[in-house]
This record gives sequence, C-alpha cells and structure tokens, in this order.
Amino acid sequence: MWNDARLLNAIATILFGMCFLFLISSGLWILMQRPMFALNVIQVKGVDDTELNHINAEIIRSNALPRISGNFFTTNLDAARKAFELVPWVRKATIRREWPDKLIVVLEEHSPLGTWGENGQLLSMQGEIFIANLAEAEEDHKLIEFNGPPGSEKQVLVYYLEFKEWFKAIELEPEEVSYSKRYAWLIKLNNGLIVQLGREDSSVVLKERVNRLLAVYPELNSRLQGKIESVDLRYPNGFALKTVGQELNMVRK
Repeated sequence: MWNDARLLNAIATILFGMCFLFLISSGLWILMQRPMFALNVIQVKGVDDTELNHINAEIIRSNALPRISGNFFTTNLDAARKAFELVPWVRKATIRREWPDKLIVVLEEHSPLGTWGENGQLLSMQGEIFIANLAEAEEDHKLIEFNGPPGSEKQVLVYYLEFKEWFKAIELEPEEVSYSKRYAWLIKLNNGLIVQLGREDSSVVLKERVNRLLAVYPELNSRLQGKIESVDLRYPNGFALKTVGQELNMVRK
C-alpha cells in the first residue's frame, strides 16, 4: 500500500477533507455560542393575533421560560413547544425563530365548556380534558356539569350538543349530562327537571324517547304547575314522572 502513490494521495485527500470539515464545523459551533446570538425576545401571542384571555406574562415566566435553553440557533423548538403546552390553559403551541434574536410563540387557548367528573377537571369545546383554575373558567360563562367513563369525553360532548338542540322545542337546555359506567344517560335541565334516558347509544332511539316527553310536556307542566321533578323515559310505551312530594306516576303514550 505504501508504494501506491495514487492510493496514498486519495487517503491524504480524504483525511485533509475531514480535518477541514471538522475545523469549519467547530468554528461554526463556537460562533453560534457567541452572546450576540442570545435570545433576547420571546414574543407570545394568540392565534391570528387574538387576545389571550387566561394566559399572562407571569404564568409564562413561571411555567415555560425556565424550561427553554440555548440561543437563537441551538434552542430546541420541539422542547420549547412542549414547555409552553404544559402551561395551564394552553391547548396548542407553535414556535418559530425570527432573526436575529427572537422566538415567536403562537398559543391556542382551551375554550372551557364545562366541568368533568369530581377531580377538578374541565371539558373543552373540542371535547378535551384539561386542568386549569376553575374560578377563571367560570368567568367566561356558566359551566355545564359532565360525567362519564374515562375516554368517553368526545362522545358525551356530541350527545350534549344533540340534547341541547332537542330541548330547544320546550325552551330548556341541559345544565348537567351524565353518562354512567353502565352506559346510561341522565340529563338535568336548567329548570331543575331530571330526565333519565337509559342505556342507549343510538341517537335515533334517544331522540324518540325525548320526543315522547316533548309532545306532552307543555300541557303536563301547566297542569302540574311546574312541579315535575323527574321524568323516566326508559319505558317502551310511555314514561314515568315524579312531582314534588309524590312517587312516580306512569304516563302512557
């Protein structure tokens, strides 16, 4: 090998090239660590420049910024995104660099619809569970109370929207929706009326049961002077109702 000039020249060229690349990369790395490339500005804003209602500078400083390291070139944007998404109220974060010393952080906030279960969790309008300050969530609007087995959040949200539409016919709307571990539906309306729909995952069947009530509710409510306490729609040919201080009474279709 040592007598092969062509091979020796090739090896020398390769070694020289590797040394050159090493020097260049080392120089660039040293240059990138210079103070001139420090992150001096982290701009936080809402999607489409909308105002952030629940996220303020103090929350950002205490929750996200301590987790961000590096400079303009070396900051791990994915790690920074995850840090911002750990901040209460943040649903999604997108981050980009802006020359020469800025990070642009765009945050999407959770929109609370109601509470979920008994552990202080909230359900968003996207059907996602999140944890945030309950008092802040209640500032937006009255929260619906939701309950259901783990993993049923999106299903409960879909049915809540249907229930809300159905009960518009009698000018009422749900303020509590429960989906039990045995997959039975129970609704409490905003006049205090409790409606038991039973175990059924078919929207068509549930609508038929609700229609039985809607067809006679105005007359019944007037006759009973608004004293209807609960309605059980699990019967095939009618329903049972309970008034204040009385037992269930059957109403045939």
